Parts: sequence; structure tokens; C-alpha cells
Amino acid sequence: MSVTIYHNPRCSKSRQTLQLLQDKGIEPEIVEYLKTPPSAGELKDILSLLDLAPRELMRRGEDAYKANGLSNDALNEDQLVGAMVENPILIERPIVLANGKAALGRPPEDVLKIL
Repeated sequence: MSVTIYHNPRCSKSRQTLQLLQDKGIEPEIVEYLKTPPSAGELKDILSLLDLAPRELMRRGEDAYKANGLSNDALNEDQLVGAMVENPILIERPIVLANGKAALGRPPEDVLKIL
């Protein structure tokens, strides 16, 4: 089984989710998304798998959210996805992909349902 985690090593939930996977004997592909952000297409695929709108995957407390006026309801999906690609700190984490599905590790145990 191929498992990928979009990971931020500075985030406790991300570290806990990675540890949970490893405890289950899974060594996922680790994508440090702050260094290697997903493309707009990859992010749209992830959003589709999560069944979320772009704003639902955004960390609204980040300075980049406010600085870029991302609370503006007039912004469309492509603009919001573009903002996350340009400012990957805005992407909620961790995201785990497995078996053609995706889960957000908040709480970390939520990723177990896709394994």
C-alpha cells in the first residue's frame, strides 16, 4: 500500500500522525509541503478526495490569510487554490493519501479510516 503524508515537522499533529502511521508499520512517503508545495492540480485532487472546498482546508489564523484578503467571498476556487500554492503555510495539515482516498489528521486517528 502506498501512503503519502503532507507533513510539517514543526506541527505536533503532523508529527503525531506520522508516528501513528509508523506505529502501524507504515513508512509513508513524506512530503514536506512547505518545501515542496503541491501544484494547483494536485491540491484540487486532494480537495476532491477530502470533499472540501478550498477555504475549508485553509488555516485562517495565518498572517498570509489576512494579508492576502482571503476571507473575501468574491474569490473563486482557483484564486483560493492559487493562494495555497503560493503560500503553502495556509494548507491545513497533515493530509494523508492512501488507497485512492485522503484524510486530514485532525485528530491523527482520523487517518486510520482510509488505511
